[in-house]
Amino acid sequence: MGSHEPAEARRRDGLFLPDFCSARAVLAVVVLAGLVGIVLALARYEPGGRFWDNLARTSLFLLWCTLLSAAVLCAARRLFVGRGPAATSAGALTIVLVCVLVVSLGAWWTARAWQGMPTLLGHAEGGGLAGFVLSNLLIAFIVTGMLLRYFWVSAQWRREVEEEAHSRIRALQARIRPHFLFNSMNTIAALTRSDPVRAEEAVEDLADLFRASLSDAASTMTLKEEFELSRIYQRIEQHRLGARLSVEWRIAALPLRARIPALSVQPLLENAIYHGIEQLPGGGTVVVEGRYDEPAGLVELSIENPLADPAAGRNAPRAGNRIALDNLRQRFALAWGGRATIEAGAVGDRYRVVLRFPAEQAS
Repeated sequence: MGSHEPAEARRRDGLFLPDFCSARAVLAVVVLAGLVGIVLALARYEPGGRFWDNLARTSLFLLWCTLLSAAVLCAARRLFVGRGPAATSAGALTIVLVCVLVVSLGAWWTARAWQGMPTLLGHAEGGGLAGFVLSNLLIAFIVTGMLLRYFWVSAQWRREVEEEAHSRIRALQARIRPHFLFNSMNTIAALTRSDPVRAEEAVEDLADLFRASLSDAASTMTLKEEFELSRIYQRIEQHRLGARLSVEWRIAALPLRARIPALSVQPLLENAIYHGIEQLPGGGTVVVEGRYDEPAGLVELSIENPLADPAAGRNAPRAGNRIALDNLRQRFALAWGGRATIEAGAVGDRYRVVLRFPAEQAS
Protein backbone atom coordinates (compact mmCIF):
# COMPACT_ATOMS: atom_id res chain seq x y z
CA MET A 1 0.00 0.00 0.00
CA GLY A 2 1.12 3.51 -0.62
CA SER A 3 -0.01 4.62 2.81
CA HIS A 4 0.72 3.90 6.42
CA GLU A 5 2.27 0.62 7.44
CA PRO A 6 -0.06 -2.04 8.84
CA ALA A 7 -0.69 -1.72 12.56
CA GLU A 8 0.82 -5.16 13.18
CA ALA A 9 4.07 -4.14 11.47
CA ARG A 10 4.31 -0.96 13.55
CA ARG A 11 3.83 -2.94 16.76
CA ARG A 12 6.43 -5.46 15.66
CA ASP A 13 9.26 -3.03 14.84
CA GLY A 14 8.39 -0.65 17.69
CA LEU A 15 8.90 2.48 15.56
CA PHE A 16 6.89 5.63 16.02
CA LEU A 17 8.31 7.30 12.90
CA PRO A 18 6.22 7.16 9.72
CA ASP A 19 7.47 5.13 6.76
CA PHE A 20 9.38 7.71 4.71
CA CYS A 21 9.63 5.17 1.87
CA SER A 22 5.89 5.45 1.20
CA ALA A 23 4.38 7.80 -1.38
CA ARG A 24 2.06 9.28 1.24
CA ALA A 25 4.96 10.28 3.48
CA VAL A 26 6.87 11.81 0.57
CA LEU A 27 3.80 13.86 -0.37
CA ALA A 28 3.48 15.04 3.24
CA VAL A 29 7.16 16.06 3.20
CA VAL A 30 6.69 18.10 0.02
CA VAL A 31 3.59 19.83 1.41
CA LEU A 32 5.37 20.57 4.70
CA ALA A 33 8.34 22.10 2.88
CA GLY A 34 5.99 24.35 0.92
CA LEU A 35 4.14 25.48 4.04
CA VAL A 36 7.33 26.27 5.96
CA GLY A 37 8.65 28.13 2.92
CA ILE A 38 5.52 30.30 2.82
CA VAL A 39 5.80 31.07 6.54
CA LEU A 40 9.45 32.09 6.25
CA ALA A 41 8.82 34.17 3.15
CA LEU A 42 5.95 36.00 4.85
CA ALA A 43 8.10 36.63 7.92
CA ARG A 44 10.61 38.50 5.72
CA TYR A 45 8.02 40.26 3.60
CA GLU A 46 8.62 43.96 2.90
CA PRO A 47 6.44 46.22 0.74
CA GLY A 48 8.05 46.57 -2.66
CA GLY A 49 10.32 43.59 -2.01
CA ARG A 50 10.85 40.56 -4.25
CA PHE A 51 8.41 38.31 -2.36
CA TRP A 52 7.79 35.68 -5.05
CA ASP A 53 11.46 35.36 -5.93
CA ASN A 54 12.29 34.95 -2.25
CA LEU A 55 9.50 32.37 -1.80
CA ALA A 56 10.71 30.34 -4.79
CA ARG A 57 14.33 30.19 -3.56
CA THR A 58 13.31 29.39 0.02
CA SER A 59 10.87 26.65 -1.05
CA LEU A 60 13.45 25.08 -3.37
CA PHE A 61 16.03 25.05 -0.58
CA LEU A 62 13.59 23.50 1.90
CA LEU A 63 12.46 20.92 -0.66
CA TRP A 64 16.04 19.72 -1.11
CA CYS A 65 16.50 19.54 2.67
CA THR A 66 13.29 17.60 3.34
CA LEU A 67 13.58 15.19 0.40
CA LEU A 68 17.20 14.35 1.25
CA SER A 69 16.26 13.84 4.91
CA ALA A 70 13.31 11.61 3.95
CA ALA A 71 15.51 9.52 1.63
CA VAL A 72 18.16 8.97 4.31
CA LEU A 73 15.51 8.16 6.97
CA CYS A 74 13.96 5.67 4.57
CA ALA A 75 17.32 3.96 3.95
CA ALA A 76 18.22 3.98 7.67
CA ARG A 77 14.83 2.75 8.92
CA ARG A 78 16.11 -0.72 9.84
CA LEU A 79 18.71 0.86 12.13
CA PHE A 80 15.93 2.20 14.37
CA VAL A 81 14.14 -1.13 14.84
CA GLY A 82 14.11 -2.12 18.50
CA ARG A 83 15.52 1.21 19.66
CA GLY A 84 13.84 3.24 22.35
CA PRO A 85 12.06 6.52 21.63
CA ALA A 86 14.97 8.61 22.90
CA ALA A 87 17.53 6.85 20.69
CA THR A 88 15.18 6.96 17.70
CA SER A 89 14.52 10.67 18.18
CA ALA A 90 18.21 11.46 18.57
CA GLY A 91 19.11 9.44 15.49
CA ALA A 92 16.38 10.99 13.33
CA LEU A 93 17.27 14.49 14.51
CA THR A 94 20.95 13.91 13.75
CA ILE A 95 20.14 12.68 10.23
CA VAL A 96 17.99 15.73 9.51
CA LEU A 97 20.61 18.17 10.81
CA VAL A 98 23.37 16.53 8.76
CA CYS A 99 21.19 16.67 5.64
CA VAL A 100 20.40 20.34 6.26
CA LEU A 101 24.12 21.01 6.78
CA VAL A 102 25.02 19.31 3.49
CA VAL A 103 22.34 21.16 1.52
CA SER A 104 23.25 24.48 3.17
CA LEU A 105 26.90 24.12 2.22
CA GLY A 106 25.96 23.07 -1.28
CA ALA A 107 23.58 26.03 -1.66
CA TRP A 108 26.17 28.48 -0.34
CA TRP A 109 28.98 27.35 -2.62
CA THR A 110 26.63 27.05 -5.60
CA ALA A 111 25.51 30.65 -5.08
CA ARG A 112 29.12 31.82 -4.79
CA ALA A 113 29.98 30.02 -8.01
CA TRP A 114 27.22 32.07 -9.64
CA GLN A 115 28.82 35.22 -8.18
CA GLY A 116 25.81 35.98 -5.99
CA MET A 117 25.57 35.59 -2.25
CA PRO A 118 22.62 33.46 -1.05
CA THR A 119 19.72 35.10 0.72
CA LEU A 120 18.03 31.87 1.62
CA LEU A 121 16.06 31.55 4.86
CA GLY A 122 16.33 35.23 5.62
CA HIS A 123 20.10 35.52 5.73
CA ALA A 124 20.96 38.88 4.22
CA GLU A 125 23.35 39.33 1.36
CA GLY A 126 26.91 39.66 2.50
CA GLY A 127 26.35 37.50 5.58
CA GLY A 128 28.91 34.90 6.54
CA LEU A 129 28.78 31.15 5.93
CA ALA A 130 28.62 30.38 9.66
CA GLY A 131 25.59 32.56 10.21
CA PHE A 132 23.82 31.10 7.17
CA VAL A 133 24.44 27.49 8.24
CA LEU A 134 23.63 28.04 11.92
CA SER A 135 20.32 29.77 11.16
CA ASN A 136 19.32 26.86 8.91
CA LEU A 137 20.31 24.28 11.54
CA LEU A 138 18.39 26.13 14.25
CA ILE A 139 15.22 26.23 12.16
CA ALA A 140 15.64 22.54 11.26
CA PHE A 141 16.18 21.64 14.93
CA ILE A 142 12.99 23.39 16.04
CA VAL A 143 10.77 22.07 13.23
CA THR A 144 12.12 18.50 13.45
CA GLY A 145 11.77 18.46 17.24
CA MET A 146 8.12 19.49 16.96
CA LEU A 147 7.47 16.83 14.31
CA LEU A 148 9.14 14.08 16.35
CA ARG A 149 6.98 15.00 19.32
CA TYR A 150 3.89 14.86 17.11
CA PHE A 151 4.89 11.44 15.71
CA TRP A 152 5.45 10.08 19.23
CA VAL A 153 2.12 11.33 20.59
CA SER A 154 0.28 9.99 17.52
CA ALA A 155 1.94 6.59 17.87
CA GLN A 156 1.01 6.41 21.54
CA TRP A 157 -2.59 7.30 20.74
CA ARG A 158 -2.78 4.65 18.01
CA ARG A 159 -1.32 2.04 20.37
CA GLU A 160 -3.88 2.82 23.06
CA VAL A 161 -6.76 2.63 20.55
CA GLU A 162 -5.48 -0.71 19.21
CA GLU A 163 -5.07 -2.16 22.71
CA GLU A 164 -8.57 -1.08 23.66
CA ALA A 165 -9.93 -2.64 20.48
CA HIS A 166 -8.15 -5.94 21.15
CA SER A 167 -9.44 -5.98 24.72
CA ARG A 168 -12.99 -5.50 23.46
CA ILE A 169 -12.51 -8.28 20.90
CA ARG A 170 -11.28 -10.70 23.58
CA ALA A 171 -14.27 -9.82 25.79
CA LEU A 172 -16.67 -10.39 22.92
CA GLN A 173 -15.10 -13.75 22.07
CA ALA A 174 -15.32 -14.79 25.72
CA ARG A 175 -19.09 -14.28 25.55
CA ILE A 176 -19.36 -16.61 22.55
CA ARG A 177 -17.21 -19.54 23.72
CA PRO A 178 -19.20 -20.54 26.85
CA HIS A 179 -22.42 -20.52 24.79
CA PHE A 180 -20.86 -22.88 22.26
CA LEU A 181 -19.35 -25.06 24.99
CA PHE A 182 -22.66 -25.58 26.78
CA ASN A 183 -24.42 -26.61 23.56
CA SER A 184 -21.61 -29.03 22.68
CA MET A 185 -21.60 -30.61 26.13
CA ASN A 186 -25.35 -31.14 25.91
CA THR A 187 -24.82 -32.94 22.62
CA ILE A 188 -22.13 -35.16 24.12
CA ALA A 189 -24.27 -35.90 27.18
CA ALA A 190 -27.12 -37.07 24.93
CA LEU A 191 -24.78 -39.25 22.88
CA THR A 192 -23.24 -40.80 25.98
CA ARG A 193 -26.52 -42.55 26.75
CA SER A 194 -27.37 -43.58 23.18
CA ASP A 195 -24.02 -44.17 21.44
CA PRO A 196 -20.83 -44.13 23.58
CA VAL A 197 -18.55 -44.58 20.54
CA ARG A 198 -19.93 -41.53 18.77
CA ALA A 199 -19.84 -39.64 22.08
CA GLU A 200 -16.10 -40.36 22.29
CA GLU A 201 -15.62 -39.06 18.75
CA ALA A 202 -17.57 -35.92 19.66
CA VAL A 203 -15.35 -35.36 22.71
CA GLU A 204 -12.25 -35.64 20.52
CA ASP A 205 -13.72 -33.16 18.02
CA LEU A 206 -14.57 -30.77 20.85
CA ALA A 207 -11.04 -31.06 22.24
CA ASP A 208 -9.56 -30.35 18.79
CA LEU A 209 -11.85 -27.36 18.35
CA PHE A 210 -10.99 -25.75 21.65
CA ARG A 211 -7.31 -26.55 21.34
CA ALA A 212 -7.25 -24.68 18.04
CA SER A 213 -9.38 -21.74 19.18
CA LEU A 214 -7.83 -21.20 22.60
CA SER A 215 -4.16 -21.87 21.87
CA ASP A 216 -3.88 -18.91 19.49
CA ALA A 217 -3.80 -15.58 21.31
CA ALA A 218 -4.29 -13.62 18.06
CA SER A 219 -7.67 -12.09 17.42
CA THR A 220 -7.85 -13.18 13.78
CA MET A 221 -7.36 -16.35 11.77
CA THR A 222 -7.42 -17.31 8.10
CA LEU A 223 -10.62 -18.33 6.35
CA LYS A 224 -9.16 -21.81 5.97
CA GLU A 225 -8.70 -22.15 9.73
CA GLU A 226 -12.15 -20.69 10.41
CA PHE A 227 -13.80 -23.18 8.03
CA GLU A 228 -11.90 -26.08 9.62
CA LEU A 229 -13.24 -25.10 13.06
CA SER A 230 -16.75 -24.75 11.64
CA ARG A 231 -16.57 -28.21 10.07
CA ILE A 232 -15.51 -29.69 13.40
CA TYR A 233 -18.58 -28.10 14.96
CA GLN A 234 -20.67 -29.51 12.12
CA ARG A 235 -19.43 -33.02 12.93
CA ILE A 236 -20.34 -32.51 16.60
CA GLU A 237 -23.89 -31.51 15.66
CA GLN A 238 -24.07 -34.26 13.05
CA HIS A 239 -23.68 -36.82 15.85
CA ARG A 240 -26.86 -35.48 17.41
CA LEU A 241 -29.00 -34.60 14.40
CA GLY A 242 -27.86 -37.32 12.00
CA ALA A 243 -29.48 -37.21 8.55
CA ARG A 244 -31.59 -34.21 9.53
CA LEU A 245 -28.54 -31.96 9.14
CA SER A 246 -26.83 -31.27 5.84
CA VAL A 247 -24.28 -28.52 5.14
CA GLU A 248 -23.19 -27.49 1.65
CA TRP A 249 -19.84 -25.72 1.46
CA ARG A 250 -19.53 -23.61 -1.70
CA ILE A 251 -16.31 -21.81 -0.88
CA ALA A 252 -13.90 -22.84 -3.63
CA ALA A 253 -13.76 -19.29 -5.02
CA LEU A 254 -12.64 -17.71 -1.76
CA PRO A 255 -9.05 -16.66 -0.93
CA LEU A 256 -8.52 -18.99 2.01
CA ARG A 257 -5.53 -16.98 3.27
CA ALA A 258 -7.69 -13.91 3.89
CA ARG A 259 -8.01 -13.09 7.58
CA ILE A 260 -11.22 -12.81 9.59
CA PRO A 261 -11.99 -12.27 13.31
CA ALA A 262 -11.69 -15.62 15.07
CA LEU A 263 -14.91 -17.58 15.59
CA SER A 264 -16.95 -15.63 13.05
CA VAL A 265 -18.39 -18.39 10.86
CA GLN A 266 -18.88 -21.05 13.55
CA PRO A 267 -21.41 -19.04 15.65
CA LEU A 268 -23.40 -18.29 12.49
CA LEU A 269 -23.41 -21.97 11.55
CA GLU A 270 -24.49 -22.72 15.11
CA ASN A 271 -27.35 -20.21 14.80
CA ALA A 272 -28.42 -21.69 11.47
CA ILE A 273 -28.63 -25.15 13.02
CA TYR A 274 -30.09 -24.13 16.35
CA HIS A 275 -32.72 -21.68 15.05
CA GLY A 276 -33.41 -23.34 11.70
CA ILE A 277 -32.62 -27.02 11.28
CA GLU A 278 -33.61 -28.12 14.79
CA GLN A 279 -37.09 -26.63 14.41
CA LEU A 280 -37.82 -28.62 11.25
CA PRO A 281 -39.02 -32.20 11.82
CA GLY A 282 -37.39 -33.34 8.61
CA GLY A 283 -34.28 -31.21 9.05
CA GLY A 284 -32.79 -29.25 6.18
CA THR A 285 -29.68 -27.94 4.47
CA VAL A 286 -27.45 -25.08 5.56
CA VAL A 287 -25.64 -23.45 2.63
CA VAL A 288 -22.31 -21.71 3.22
CA GLU A 289 -21.39 -19.87 0.03
CA GLY A 290 -18.66 -17.41 -0.78
CA ARG A 291 -17.44 -15.27 -3.64
CA TYR A 292 -14.45 -13.00 -4.10
CA ASP A 293 -14.67 -9.60 -5.76
CA GLU A 294 -11.02 -9.35 -6.77
CA PRO A 295 -11.11 -5.78 -8.27
CA ALA A 296 -12.67 -4.43 -5.07
CA GLY A 297 -10.66 -6.75 -2.83
CA LEU A 298 -13.81 -7.85 -0.96
CA VAL A 299 -14.93 -11.24 0.29
CA GLU A 300 -18.66 -11.97 0.42
CA LEU A 301 -19.69 -14.93 2.57
CA SER A 302 -23.29 -16.02 3.15
CA ILE A 303 -24.85 -18.58 5.50
CA GLU A 304 -28.41 -19.67 4.72
CA ASN A 305 -30.80 -21.98 6.56
CA PRO A 306 -34.45 -22.93 5.98
CA LEU A 307 -37.20 -21.40 8.10
CA ALA A 308 -39.96 -23.43 9.72
CA ASP A 309 -43.49 -23.10 8.42
CA PRO A 310 -45.29 -20.46 10.52
CA ALA A 311 -48.43 -22.59 10.44
CA ALA A 312 -46.58 -25.34 12.24
CA GLY A 313 -45.95 -23.04 15.19
CA ARG A 314 -42.26 -23.94 15.29
CA ASN A 315 -40.62 -20.73 14.13
CA ALA A 316 -40.68 -18.74 17.38
CA PRO A 317 -37.20 -17.27 17.90
CA ARG A 318 -35.20 -18.80 20.69
CA ALA A 319 -33.39 -16.79 23.33
CA GLY A 320 -29.96 -15.58 22.28
CA ASN A 321 -30.80 -15.42 18.59
CA ARG A 322 -29.08 -12.02 18.21
CA ILE A 323 -26.00 -12.56 20.40
CA ALA A 324 -23.76 -13.95 17.66
CA LEU A 325 -24.78 -11.29 15.13
CA ASP A 326 -24.40 -8.39 17.58
CA ASN A 327 -20.96 -9.61 18.69
CA LEU A 328 -19.86 -10.16 15.11
CA ARG A 329 -20.98 -6.68 14.04
CA GLN A 330 -18.92 -5.14 16.84
CA ARG A 331 -15.85 -7.21 16.01
CA PHE A 332 -16.09 -6.40 12.30
CA ALA A 333 -16.42 -2.70 13.15
CA LEU A 334 -13.31 -2.90 15.33
CA ALA A 335 -11.35 -4.76 12.65
CA TRP A 336 -12.37 -2.82 9.51
CA GLY A 337 -14.69 0.03 10.47
CA GLY A 338 -17.08 0.96 7.67
CA ARG A 339 -15.30 -1.23 5.12
CA ALA A 340 -17.08 -4.36 6.42
CA THR A 341 -20.83 -4.96 6.49
CA ILE A 342 -23.17 -7.62 7.88
CA GLU A 343 -26.69 -8.13 6.58
CA ALA A 344 -29.20 -10.57 8.04
CA GLY A 345 -32.86 -11.33 7.44
CA ALA A 346 -35.44 -13.66 5.93
CA VAL A 347 -35.39 -14.15 2.17
CA GLY A 348 -38.51 -16.11 1.25
CA ASP A 349 -38.54 -19.32 3.25
CA ARG A 350 -34.87 -19.07 4.20
CA TYR A 351 -32.86 -16.96 6.65
CA ARG A 352 -29.66 -15.46 5.24
CA VAL A 353 -26.65 -13.78 6.81
CA VAL A 354 -24.19 -12.04 4.45
CA LEU A 355 -20.70 -10.95 5.52
CA ARG A 356 -18.65 -8.57 3.38
CA PHE A 357 -15.11 -7.64 4.41
CA PRO A 358 -11.71 -6.76 2.90
CA ALA A 359 -9.58 -9.67 1.78
CA GLU A 360 -6.48 -8.91 3.83
CA GLN A 361 -4.10 -11.78 3.21
CA ALA A 362 -2.05 -13.50 5.87
CA SER A 363 1.67 -12.93 5.51
